Amino acid sequence: MTTGPVVLDVDGLRMRYGSSDVLRDVTFQARHGEVLALLGPNGAGKTTTIEILEGFRMRSAGRAEVLGVDPARGDERWRARLGVVLQSWRDHGKWRVRELLAHLGTYYASYATGRIRRPWDAGELIDAVGLTGQADKKIRTLSGGQRRRLDVAIGLVGRPELLFLDEPTAAFDPQARREFHDLVRDVVSRDETTVLLTTHDLDEAEKLADRIVVLDGGRIVADGTAGELARRIAGEDEVRWTRDGQRHTHRTADSTRFARELFDRHGDEIRELEIRRASLEQTYLTLVHHAEGASR
Repeated sequence: MTTGPVVLDVDGLRMRYGSSDVLRDVTFQARHGEVLALLGPNGAGKTTTIEILEGFRMRSAGRAEVLGVDPARGDERWRARLGVVLQSWRDHGKWRVRELLAHLGTYYASYATGRIRRPWDAGELIDAVGLTGQADKKIRTLSGGQRRRLDVAIGLVGRPELLFLDEPTAAFDPQARREFHDLVRDVVSRDETTVLLTTHDLDEAEKLADRIVVLDGGRIVADGTAGELARRIAGEDEVRWTRDGQRHTHRTADSTRFARELFDRHGDEIRELEIRRASLEQTYLTLVHHAEGASR
């Protein structure tokens, strides 16, 4: 569990359009170096929450602090501490990769004092995101996976303390998705960057996130690690094994302890041990269906 200083602090956040509440008393935190996934079905309020935290939308009520600043009052110096990777962005296809990143880096240079990190050197950033071979190519010639790497580079060029990733691997093939996950892990460990991730890819959230917040109907319906949510919502693990040619199955809330005790008792007689934990997908569907039923 991450125990660093609080980077995102949201308390009682509300958003109303006319007579309709889009967000209702949303409360959560993210700490330094943590990857927090914000999950929820379409219309749950994820985009509204993100836009409020990025300072692009005014909240109706509640409190929000991002890097110690109310995003509604954030200035350019504060914005220089953020990185944003949108699901899509204007494609500067005529630029070459190195030229674009070097140009964008100049916007951050004047803020590189005090707590503000110096922007990435374009060449170092290109190496970090795996675009060395494409450094001098025009953006319009890049593949989809390479363009997404460039998206991340654009979000990282100012060495943000907090990075927003909105549906970062939409339409990725499995290989590109795996490479992107490796890239995010490397960036987080390299600069201890905090990440707020929104995604519909539950496998992605389970692989990347230290903690998961599930938003549904404008309310938070769960907050915890994937394992915690699975144990709390989806129930016990299933342990399967073979002994003396007989197949056995047992359900338990602590599969690790049970497996250890099983080997202590029977040693090498245990064969084909398998532990099946509830997946994040099962947990998520249980949470959302329960919330939908409660709202009726």
